[in-house]
Amino acid sequence: MTAPEQEIAKKIINKLDLGSRDLDPATVLRLATARDLALDRYKHLPSENLVTASGLFTQDSGRSGNGLRYIMPLMVLLLGLAGIVYWQGSNGADGEVADIDARLLTDDLPIDAYLDKGFDSWLKRQSH
Repeated sequence: MTAPEQEIAKKIINKLDLGSRDLDPATVLRLATARDLALDRYKHLPSENLVTASGLFTQDSGRSGNGLRYIMPLMVLLLGLAGIVYWQGSNGADGEVADIDARLLTDDLPIDAYLDKGFDSWLKRQSH
């Protein structure tokens, strides 16, 4: 913890201490009892019931296939993305369209090319 974070933590602790001084003794006793009960339950909690990010797919919560419900949508998404990439790569005309777009955007074409009715044929002749 950095020095500014420690100062903020000290201020928070002081405010909480000031607020707890105004509580009546019955409330303080109930809060202490509830805290002790919560800590006792936490100590006796089996570790396999604790959810951790690393054990998301391996922990068994009483249901079979718990990890499968997370893995299946991920696999469908990955297969879909792979299909899109394959489909995009298999189209041979994409290279030509990309080249034409790049030349249009970089102004490598003369102004007459934009006005010419045979614009596509001119582009094909120039690219060969």
